[in-house]
Amino acid sequence: MSDKPNLMEDTWSGTETADPIVHYDRARRKRALLLKLALYFFTVTFLSGFLFYLYIRFSPLPDSDLATHSRIVAADGSLVADLLNNGQNRIKVGINEIPADVQNGTIAIEDAQFYQHSGLNLRGLARAIYVDIKSGEIVEGGSSITQQLAKVLYLTHDRTFTRKIPELLLTLKLETRYTKQEILEQYLNVVYYGHGANGIGTAAKIYFNKNVSELTLAESAMLVGIPRGPSIYSPFVDMNKAKERQWQVLEAMVRHGYITQEQANDAYRQKIVLAEKKDIQSGMAPYFTRYATWSAINLHGVPEDELYSSGMILHTTIDLNMQKAAEAAIQKFLPAAPGLQASLIAIDPKTGHIKAMVGGRDFNQSPFNRVTAKRQPGSAFKPFVYLAALEAGATPSKMVKSEPTTFTYEKDQMYTVKNFNDQYAHDYIGMREAIKKSDNIYAVATALEVTPQRVVETAKRFGIASELKPYPSLALGVFPVSPMELARAYAALANGGTLLEPTAIQQITNAYGREIYGRDLDAQKAADPQNVFILTDMMKSIFDQGGTAARIAPTVANRVVAGKTGTTDTDAWMAGFSPNLVTVVWVGYDKDQFLNSTESYSAAQIWGDFMKNALENTPASDFARPEGLLELNIDPTTGMLASKNCPQVQREFFRIGTEPYQECTEHPSSGSSNSKKDTGESGVKKFWKWFRGDAN
Repeated sequence: MSDKPNLMEDTWSGTETADPIVHYDRARRKRALLLKLALYFFTVTFLSGFLFYLYIRFSPLPDSDLATHSRIVAADGSLVADLLNNGQNRIKVGINEIPADVQNGTIAIEDAQFYQHSGLNLRGLARAIYVDIKSGEIVEGGSSITQQLAKVLYLTHDRTFTRKIPELLLTLKLETRYTKQEILEQYLNVVYYGHGANGIGTAAKIYFNKNVSELTLAESAMLVGIPRGPSIYSPFVDMNKAKERQWQVLEAMVRHGYITQEQANDAYRQKIVLAEKKDIQSGMAPYFTRYATWSAINLHGVPEDELYSSGMILHTTIDLNMQKAAEAAIQKFLPAAPGLQASLIAIDPKTGHIKAMVGGRDFNQSPFNRVTAKRQPGSAFKPFVYLAALEAGATPSKMVKSEPTTFTYEKDQMYTVKNFNDQYAHDYIGMREAIKKSDNIYAVATALEVTPQRVVETAKRFGIASELKPYPSLALGVFPVSPMELARAYAALANGGTLLEPTAIQQITNAYGREIYGRDLDAQKAADPQNVFILTDMMKSIFDQGGTAARIAPTVANRVVAGKTGTTDTDAWMAGFSPNLVTVVWVGYDKDQFLNSTESYSAAQIWGDFMKNALENTPASDFARPEGLLELNIDPTTGMLASKNCPQVQREFFRIGTEPYQECTEHPSSGSSNSKKDTGESGVKKFWKWFRGDAN
């Protein structure tokens, strides 16, 4: 055998053949296969692209959400107001009517490559990022005008990544169906410019009372800048911010060659003359509607442009029957004095739901909502003084002499207190009598005893957010609060000491019924139910004979109600509640004009008439009595346990361990020595004395 190496074997191992013809055939088959795969790939790609084009070009566009008006509905689902136009008619204008400055300014600041791209402005997005980073704020838009139009017309406002896919498809559909001028015309007719202005035609009327064709370069640039942030750049809201944004638009127009620098400078220096702002509100309950839209934006996080143009539904808490009763009561009892105003807010204490709201005599004459305005509450603040005292260990039998008094506090400070109309008992009175007659001396003495700071802390726990200072005058309600705040605090009293945030909106859904914005409401314990119940029971007395609200007692005679009046020289209040409805009424002048007696009394009349009609179909009920309370009869002139000889007897509640145990010494029982061993006490009272170790 030859030792010469076999070159073929070194090159091809195993069973491989060294036949070059076979090798070539395999290579040829591979190339043929790759060619077939490439042909298949390009065929599928072409067909897919063609089918995609056919879909984009000919498949129908969805119905626009603009056809589904954004609405406010009541608690029962009935329509309260239509928010599409917010009381304004949509003014549709053709592209030929829209000034070139509006068109060019919009393109310059929102989509500089509008005429060059096919819907997706990647270059513009990159440039916008660069300009925004350089300026330190959002100046130019990233989304194309066509994308923005697709979002406004067709899409819900869910902030999800998956929404980008339909947005892309709709953008391409718009680009294949319409010319650039048609797209720009649609965009300028639907974009939101603030204050209910959907479209440039409406915006020109609202801001300048002009037809859109009459807008100057300065006015055009100001309007063009608003859609980026209607609540920020509106000249009605902040002219300085509006001017800053106007300059950004003018600079963009210079940068992209639409105007010269000199034209920009002249336009910026031009004085802007705004039209008179009109707040005409369509629908029912205009003050509530305005508050509900404010709540949606500021408390629920709804962007303003979405609120007015996305077809969403605000499911509110308002009860239209109660709302009508509130408006009727003010119309009936508010004296027809020029400038005299009233406000009313009613809340369900168990849920915090606002059931009725009136912010003034006439919304169209004065849209200012006085439910949120701060005024001196006067004696309507006193319940929180007495609650602080109950928490500190005081009881309804605490006695204070009602007479003109000069109090000394902080060592050398003096504070002289008098009662309204100089009416005094000139004797000792208990806490119930002080609440019933609204005695100022009792209130200040109590506040100083528990310390004004403790009163401040108590009021804060009940949701009074306004500034309160620990002065003796705090007890007389000299520090302003709003009816909304006072209603929230009184609602916590009606709810046994549990505080809830007042809310106008239960749920916000999109046009398809899916919840898109919500808000968590937490309940907080503000006070012990025992102390709250004792206070509430005493607050019923203002409706008794001689009480500050006795004249309206017949109006609510079949109801268990509690409350407190409040009167200053310029403000009249009636705040009160049943177990299931809290109502606060304020009457006064916006400019602190003095009230006469008729005007002051109208607050109670409005309250009584509203409560009577609002609760007409609601079963009467009493406040839930918590455990751990004793119900005892006392002599109101001494604060002691009543004997069978006491000419006056008052039923009071006490927390176990705080009740009086000595029988009245002014009117002792027959044969009584008035000693602790012979007090005529019941077996229950003796048992509690023994339980506390006071049997002797």
